Amino acid sequence: MEITPRVHRIDKMRGNCYLIARDGLVLIDTGLPRTAGRISACIARTLHRSVTDLHTIILTHYHMDHVGNVPALVRATGAQVVIHEGDAPYLSGEKSMPLPSWPRSLLIRMVKPFLGWSPVRPDILLRDGDTIAGLTCIHTPGHTPGSICLFDPEEKVLFSGDTLLTERGRIQGPSERSSARQEEATRSLARIASLDFEILLPGHGEPVGPEASARLREFLAPAQGR
Repeated sequence: MEITPRVHRIDKMRGNCYLIARDGLVLIDTGLPRTAGRISACIARTLHRSVTDLHTIILTHYHMDHVGNVPALVRATGAQVVIHEGDAPYLSGEKSMPLPSWPRSLLIRMVKPFLGWSPVRPDILLRDGDTIAGLTCIHTPGHTPGSICLFDPEEKVLFSGDTLLTERGRIQGPSERSSARQEEATRSLARIASLDFEILLPGHGEPVGPEASARLREFLAPAQGR
């Protein structure tokens, strides 16, 4: 799905994944394990590029529906892996990924041996305000310790990971069920409300635009008025 001539969403992924096409390709998030073929197919059939053109994978946070295809893609492309320093230990395996509450945790334990996922040591650790591939890192902790949004000032696009979601075209805050610190996640929303962006690309749900930043401020206005 073309968002702008340079930005594409990969279809049929559990957890949104986005490709930015410039001199090389940049992938934001990777979906659940065993779906890397859909990413490769988008690169080849939609962008008419080689999978080896993928040089950077940026992860908005460490949850499995966003990092699941990192090992397979690194093997196929040699791309550098980028994540905020707060989530890096979970990606590398230095810390165990916390599991959701039962019964989802039981299901994950049962299927994990069959997912084919293995820890990956990131190549670049981000901090708030860093720039990479033309994107500015905005640290928005709460959903996970190292959750980030990525702002593209050239395209006026905000990639929000799970810091912001959408449902039926309406902006929503991060999921309470899967956020480590919901109050902190809610506070993080104020950090991105001052940005000027036309299009919001969430970790789950449909894109929002135009005037997405104004719509975000409308969403936050009732809470700020209390």
